[in-house]
Amino acid sequence: MNPSTVSSWDLEQARSAYGFERWAGDYFGLSEAGEITVALGHDRGAPRQVPITEIVQGVRDRGMDLPMLLSFGELLEARVSLLHESFATAIRDEGYEGTYHGVFPIKVNQQQRVIQQITTYGRQYHYGLEVGSKPELLAAIAHLQDPQAYLVCNGYKDAEFIDLALRVQKMGLQVLLVLEMPGELDAVLERAELLGIAPNLGIRVRLAAKGSGHWSDSAGDKSVFGLHVTQLMAVVDQLKRLGKLDYLRMLHFHQGSQIPNILSLREAAIEATRIYADLVAEGARMGLLDLGGGLAVNYEGCQFTSAHGPNYTIGEYCADMVNAIMRVANQAGIPHPDIITESGRAIAAHSAILVFNIVDVNRYFPKGSPPPMPEDAPAAIQDLYEVWGALDQRRLHECFNDAVFYRAQVLQQHVQGRISLRDRALGEQVFAHLMKRFAKVESIPEEMKEVEDLGVDFYYGNFSLFQSLPDTWAIEQLFPTAPIHRLLEEPTRRAVIADITCDCDGRLDQFLSPEGISDYLPVHEWNPGDDYLIGVFLVGAYQETLGDLHNLIGDTHVVSVELDDQGNLRYTHEVEGDSIGEALRYVEYDLADLRQRYRQAAEHAVEEGRITPKERQEFVQACEESLRGYTYFEP
Repeated sequence: MNPSTVSSWDLEQARSAYGFERWAGDYFGLSEAGEITVALGHDRGAPRQVPITEIVQGVRDRGMDLPMLLSFGELLEARVSLLHESFATAIRDEGYEGTYHGVFPIKVNQQQRVIQQITTYGRQYHYGLEVGSKPELLAAIAHLQDPQAYLVCNGYKDAEFIDLALRVQKMGLQVLLVLEMPGELDAVLERAELLGIAPNLGIRVRLAAKGSGHWSDSAGDKSVFGLHVTQLMAVVDQLKRLGKLDYLRMLHFHQGSQIPNILSLREAAIEATRIYADLVAEGARMGLLDLGGGLAVNYEGCQFTSAHGPNYTIGEYCADMVNAIMRVANQAGIPHPDIITESGRAIAAHSAILVFNIVDVNRYFPKGSPPPMPEDAPAAIQDLYEVWGALDQRRLHECFNDAVFYRAQVLQQHVQGRISLRDRALGEQVFAHLMKRFAKVESIPEEMKEVEDLGVDFYYGNFSLFQSLPDTWAIEQLFPTAPIHRLLEEPTRRAVIADITCDCDGRLDQFLSPEGISDYLPVHEWNPGDDYLIGVFLVGAYQETLGDLHNLIGDTHVVSVELDDQGNLRYTHEVEGDSIGEALRYVEYDLADLRQRYRQAAEHAVEEGRITPKERQEFVQACEESLRGYTYFEP
């Protein structure tokens, strides 16, 4: 949509322009005042729609400014409930005889506030955790206290990892040690024998079923982890020889993250259940089928399969998985297995919003009209002015071609030293005015479409894409993005959002639009001094942990928000973002050494007579204040 063609503007047009109906769900809305809201208080019946600007102002009043990450534990809880209730509905509707047990993969969001919220709220569902490293295992041990929840241990396992897991099992937790590589069985059996603990084993199998989406290589023969079927049978035979086949409790597979096609998930579930049934026939104890992750988040709001958008809902996913497993189990004549899933992105994504302000704008199209032509203007510039005066709809192609030709003449003559830089700047200015007029043509010819791109502004946001939205750069992930206020106003500008890292990749240039995906975001006019706020949504999965220190720009402020029993906002968890000093420490700078170097450099300048002793003190104090300051732009 080109905002310049919109004749009127209302909330429905705003919802359409920013794709609300496609990604917001029951979690985000648009108020009558034209502000984006977040729905809080889901556990109290009708949730309260809280303007995000109100939350941001509350954070500012508490001494922290933009950018900030807003975290909503209530949305985590809502997603946990949705997943479990959807499986409960599918199990009831299908007459399935097994149960469902969810586990949250800590790698998706390892932040303590998230794991605590999930394990506390999830206890009513016996919601467990999945870990893939010793640090994650230690975090899980501290927070998972439910003896009916599962702790699934994936990843590489050394003796220390195995010992910790077995000791926790002995303490009463439901621990499942998943064999991912051929050599792990011997290591687990050795440690179990030494500790006198009978382990609960799972096996991750490589399925023949193909994955889909960005992570399709996580499945099939190209999978890094898991045993192929010949290795799986070797494990079964070894356990049989040792009389320990009853250790084998679970079959696990993982087709990859963010799988867009429900058929891929269904085919994998069918194949895995067939393998599971054969393991039961071999005499294995079994009882658990772990479908892994893959449940996708509809970032793009697409109603079709794409790299980042699924062609199914959570309810449809649960129904298809239960139906597929039950059909194979019934055919094989075996009890229906209890189902485990490791859905993480679908749980965590909605729970966080990045909010930042716009600090500057760079526009190609100038305002107004060209200045009067100087009397001594070079011939090529006179020609550009002549095109400006002659431009009309009937001579559109001719004028466009002339403008491009004369601009090239101006550039060539400057390179040859025949005209001055000031003349060249004037020529560029007239050309930009011409392109602005071309861009306003209602039915612009196809060969002139490139002119529309010149009308896209650069809005500079006070954030680091590499710190807060790394998947945008790494895997071209699209996150819903919109101004969080002024949505009763027509957005008359089109913009790419650039960050403050001075990196050409540090920008957002793919956005939702009524037509699908657009190269620009509709935005409002910005002027210096405006407090214009942009929100990036569905960033609760992976982004905090994957963020890096590009340009030594550190973590943003993080604030957790909820409603109290009276429906008022509570700011329950506040973590200040990295100071400049902290960012420097991450890359091994010693702050005491830096301070000494600042003092020495300033003293040397005093000795040379460049500054006074008082100016030295002012400089040293300014450095000290900067070390304590935020790595982002400050007011």
